[in-house]
Amino acid sequence: MITNFNDLFAELKAKGICKKMVAAWGVDSHTIEAASLASDMGFVKVTLVGDKDLIEKVCQECKIDVAKFGIVDVKDELKAVAEAVRMVHDGEGDVLMKGLCSTDKFLRAILNKEVGLLPPKGLLSHVGVIENPNYHKLMFITDMAVIPQPDFRQKVKLAGFVTGIARSFGIAMPKIAFIAASEQMLDSMPACIEGAMLAKMCDRGQIKAIGDGPLALDVAIDQEAVQIKKLQSPVAGDADCLLFPNIESANVFWKTNSKLAVGVRQAGFLVGTKVPCILASRADSVDVKLNSIASAVISVK
Repeated sequence: MITNFNDLFAELKAKGICKKMVAAWGVDSHTIEAASLASDMGFVKVTLVGDKDLIEKVCQECKIDVAKFGIVDVKDELKAVAEAVRMVHDGEGDVLMKGLCSTDKFLRAILNKEVGLLPPKGLLSHVGVIENPNYHKLMFITDMAVIPQPDFRQKVKLAGFVTGIARSFGIAMPKIAFIAASEQMLDSMPACIEGAMLAKMCDRGQIKAIGDGPLALDVAIDQEAVQIKKLQSPVAGDADCLLFPNIESANVFWKTNSKLAVGVRQAGFLVGTKVPCILASRADSVDVKLNSIASAVISVK
C-alpha cells in the first residue's frame, strides 16, 4: 500500500505509468521545476503552454534542458489558459496543471460550456493528500478549496470523489470519517446528523467505503483518543479519508498541517472534471507541485 509520496513515486515507476500533462501558462520556475522532476522520473510527458521566451529564460536560469518539454508558444496569459484547456478537452492531455495564471482564469476555462472539462450537471470539487509524519499513512481530505457549504447531496458526491482517489492509491476499501465537532449524535449540529446519514449509506453500500460519523477529528485519526473515549468504530483512529462539513474547517486543517507540522508533504487537485486538474497555488513549493502531479497521474482513469 502507498503510505507516503516516495511510495507513490516508486509505484508509478514500477507500473511504468506515464501520462501526458499540459501546463496552462507554465512559465514560472516552480511549475517548470516540478514538471522537469516529474519528467525525469518518467511519469509524465509535459507540454508547457505559454510565452516561449519566458519558458526558455526560466529553463536557462534553473539549468533545465528545455528540450524535454513540448512548448506551445502563446504570448497572452488568458489565451494560453484557454488553449491548454482546449488541448486537454480534445484528448491531447491526460492531466491539466495550473501554472502562473490566476485561479479565476484557470477555473473559468475549465467551466467553459463548449470546450471546458466539467461534464454537464457535474460537480467541481477538490481533494487534498497529506503525508504527516505523526500519522501512519496518507490522509485524503475534502473540500478545502471549492465548495463553501456542501449540502447533503453534494457530500455524497464528495465522499465518492475522495474515496475514489484513495482507491487509485491502492486502498481497496477506504475508511472515511465524516467530521463534525463531536462524535456524539447531537441534533443541534447539522454535521452530526448528516455524518450519521452518510455513515449509514456506507453500511448499505450506497457509498463504497467503510464509513463512520459523526466523528470528531481527534477520534478520527488518533487511536489513543479512541481508547480513552471507549469508542467502538471501524474507522476511528485509522481513517484514510476525512470529509469536512465545510470549506473553513477543511481549509484550516490543510493550512495547519502545512504551516505548523514539521515534515508534512502535501498534494491537491480538482476532481469531478474529465481529467484531474492540478490547482496548486502560485506560491506552492516545488515539492507540493511534484506531489500533486504524481497524485493526479495515478488517479487518471
